[in-house]
Amino acid sequence: MRKAMADDMPSRQADNVHPDPMATPSLARRLWGNAYLLMILTTLIWGGNAVASRMAVGNITPMALTSLRWVAVCMLMPLLIRRDLVTYWPQIRERWRFIALLGIAGFTGFNTLMYLAAYSTSAINIGILQGSIPVIVLVGAFFAYRIPITGMQALGVVVTLLGVAVTASRGDIEVLTGFRFVPGDLLMILACVFYASYTVGVRNRPAVPALVFFTAAAGFACLFSLPLFAAEIALGAFHWPTATGWGVLAFTVIMPSIVSQLTFMRAIELIGPGRAGLFVNLVPVFAPLLAVLILGEPFGLYHAVALVLVLGGIFIAERLGR
Repeated sequence: MRKAMADDMPSRQADNVHPDPMATPSLARRLWGNAYLLMILTTLIWGGNAVASRMAVGNITPMALTSLRWVAVCMLMPLLIRRDLVTYWPQIRERWRFIALLGIAGFTGFNTLMYLAAYSTSAINIGILQGSIPVIVLVGAFFAYRIPITGMQALGVVVTLLGVAVTASRGDIEVLTGFRFVPGDLLMILACVFYASYTVGVRNRPAVPALVFFTAAAGFACLFSLPLFAAEIALGAFHWPTATGWGVLAFTVIMPSIVSQLTFMRAIELIGPGRAGLFVNLVPVFAPLLAVLILGEPFGLYHAVALVLVLGGIFIAERLGR
């Protein structure tokens, strides 16, 4: 869904941190060598994250989910890449402020807003609205790096934003004219701006392996989330997770935070970031599909119209606008 989700997770280098495929069974070895299956699995996991955000409602509070997720990641990842962390520590220390800013925006900010959005909007809407990230990145890259936007790319931006408007308004023109939007949709749009900002900024990340950068950024995301978690407790908004809540937490830690990082970066090693990035556009397809199958959410006509507009805008901007 975004060239750069290339950057939940970063991809500048072909990383030397990944499991040894020869140590795995034959089927797993074939999967590890098939970039297209890896990208389908990656985007399926990211689509599942939107469903997890809805399942979290009433089962685990937003800041508990955000904070505990990154605490767990920061406990697991250093064990997997401890040697590389030591090797590249000087580069991390030199750029720690920049890494911290990206981690706060892309990890803490994005996930917190998405989990809050789930309290008042559907997983289908969350998934479709994430489709706006590539065009927000396009606009952000123009302002940050003066990367020119062609006429077709501008048309793609307009078409995608029209799809976002259809989603946020539920296809009701009176909602648009009266600005009576559901808070969750507005929060999700803001979350997309946060992640797009992270994506634009990650272009200038330190020259370290992607997993090293991800772990460092996750560490800062964790540190920033802890005061917010403390505030949630102080305000009386926290409650202990239910069994479902613990399951949602386990899923977000293992699948979106770790497994999808490994599969995405392996796919980039095989086919490059450009071709791998195109597959990310499957996220706004998988998220609504999973929401219908798992949560039983209704898929309305306006969802179909919005999905066509969002994906069509991305196609115009990324393919025809090159």
